[in-house]
Amino acid sequence: MLMRTDPFREFDRLAQQVFGTENRPAVMPMDAYRAGDDFIVHFDLPGVDPETIDLDVERNVLNVRAERRSPAPEGAELVAAERPTGTFTRQLFLGDTLDAERVDASYEAGVLTLRIPIAEKAKPRKIQISGGNERRQIDR
Repeated sequence: MLMRTDPFREFDRLAQQVFGTENRPAVMPMDAYRAGDDFIVHFDLPGVDPETIDLDVERNVLNVRAERRSPAPEGAELVAAERPTGTFTRQLFLGDTLDAERVDASYEAGVLTLRIPIAEKAKPRKIQISGGNERRQIDR
């Protein structure tokens, strides 16, 4: 038989039942960084069926939604249920420097990875400077 000895876990479970926070969306941890001309975001979604992952962009807001269902068959007696199940949601506000039209997504080993290209207009560019040797004729 499986035994738990974490009193804080029981306190959390009791608080969820009393305060009704049991059905709130679960947390979706992420890492984000810039690598070259891409902005990379990794979301931890272990045990999530890729078919339940939904991504959309609206007005520079990227919405990520995923669902993890309990692996226990219906009617099974749960001895321990510590892994979060239900709906996971997260919103990212994309700046104007990112190209929200070309987001690339992949899911591997429980990690959802998004590659968001840096917009062309935001990339550094060289500006030509004309020399002082150039003379212009001014009409008077």
